[in-house]
Amino acid sequence: MEKVKIVYNACYGGFSLSRAAVKRAREISGNPKWGGACIVGDVYGSGEPVEQNYGHCDKIDRHDSALVQVVEELGSKANGSCAKLEIALVEKGEKYRIDEYDGVESVMTIDDYDWKVA
Repeated sequence: MEKVKIVYNACYGGFSLSRAAVKRAREISGNPKWGGACIVGDVYGSGEPVEQNYGHCDKIDRHDSALVQVVEELGSKANGSCAKLEIALVEKGEKYRIDEYDGVESVMTIDDYDWKVA
């Protein structure tokens, strides 16, 4: 079966992208507002965007093709502050979710949980 790549944060701190990663993803996607949730404010009124350091990139699908390509291309340079981005593989069409504890994330599928029947 075909696999889908999912980006997650593999260390304490939280999911975040570097400014270079957001810039490259915007180039790849052709969308100048891609990842807008990751960029906030400016540096002391300079008009330059500032990376959000603590994982406020929650509007980006973790299987977004531009995101995956950026992590593959840039490697550790795609990491934002306190992040170590990695890629997991999930079967195409399978439901997944990202569980998080203190910023460390795991890509989980339905088969990863013990289900009870009432």
